[in-house]
Amino acid sequence: MTTRIAMWSGPRNISTAMLRSWENRPDTSVVDEPFYACYLKRSRSQHPGFDEIMASQSACYEDVALAMSKQLCATTIQFQKHMTHHLYHDNDLGWTKNLKHFFLIRDPVEIVRSYTAVRGTCTLEDIGVEQQLWLYQKISDITGQDIPVIDSNDVLNDPARLIQMLCDKLEVRFTDKMLKWPAGKRDTDGVWARYWYASVESSTGFKVREKSGVEPRVEYASQESEVVRRAMPSFLKLHRLRLNPEEG
Repeated sequence: MTTRIAMWSGPRNISTAMLRSWENRPDTSVVDEPFYACYLKRSRSQHPGFDEIMASQSACYEDVALAMSKQLCATTIQFQKHMTHHLYHDNDLGWTKNLKHFFLIRDPVEIVRSYTAVRGTCTLEDIGVEQQLWLYQKISDITGQDIPVIDSNDVLNDPARLIQMLCDKLEVRFTDKMLKWPAGKRDTDGVWARYWYASVESSTGFKVREKSGVEPRVEYASQESEVVRRAMPSFLKLHRLRLNPEEG
């Protein structure tokens, strides 16, 4: 029987590095953002590679949800990378009931800076932080799980510690193969990889952050500053629930 693990993240949040980490396990297969075309069909947001994405996967929400919960899988673990902004409040989440879940969060200041660098602009809906909190609450109610939340900065500061804590919460055996992987592209990457994945394609592991007493000053346009301000309350609520390496 396959254990299906769903990671719920926003964009620009080391989510693809986490995908690499799980894919490097010999017992695990991965799925990269299966609801992307569903989101684009509904939002009509002109993401890079819009037509390629629409042609590459199903844009029917019900079909994708069925595949993520029922489709046969040859590996012991199936790891699903989901973007929280790809789902809407009226989507049926019943398919999530028998999966294991975790949420990957990041400071909105850092998300907005990274997202804007790629697309030139950023809205609150683009980064899915409010949607992330809503999904956490809804999926917790549906599954009854004590769903772990991990902060990307904690992962980057101590990958071995955080990944082991996460595996323990998910009741999955930890392996140090999750800490290193070969550089390069993957057949499992979505067709959007060439627009978003340049950094992770050159990576061979989680890049440990160099600790500094001085944080660089970040300048935003007024629109991006407003996005950070509005996203922060949802982020802070999830941050208070995170696996804390100092307490675990």
